Amino acid sequence: MRTIDDLLEEARRRLTRLDPRAANEAMRDGALLIDIRAESQRAQDGVVPGSLFVARNVLEWRCDPSSEHRDPRIDGREHQLILMCNEGYQSSLAAATLHELGLTRTTDLDGGFQAWRAAGLPVQR
Repeated sequence: MRTIDDLLEEARRRLTRLDPRAANEAMRDGALLIDIRAESQRAQDGVVPGSLFVARNVLEWRCDPSSEHRDPRIDGREHQLILMCNEGYQSSLAAATLHELGLTRTTDLDGGFQAWRAAGLPVQR
């Protein structure tokens, strides 16, 4: 039987994870930062300017180009998608799932929002 740690390690082997500064630079180059944190975390800690909120429970439907429920602002075939959760665990698993949908330019923010904030990068309240 596999553990969650096994799944996380497997997911991360498929990703080229970005540290906060690299993610910020990628955003300047056209990447889309997708915030999958809970509303309560966003309200408590703030948000990254320019990020797009997509609830984790609908992420695949909003990102899949063939889904009738896709979000037209998300184009994961043309632009890099960077997923951000609170600490960088949930986002790794979610990014690996988007790879399964063919969105192989998807990655995640190593350390999540907490690493972004600790790096002194912009946060809106």
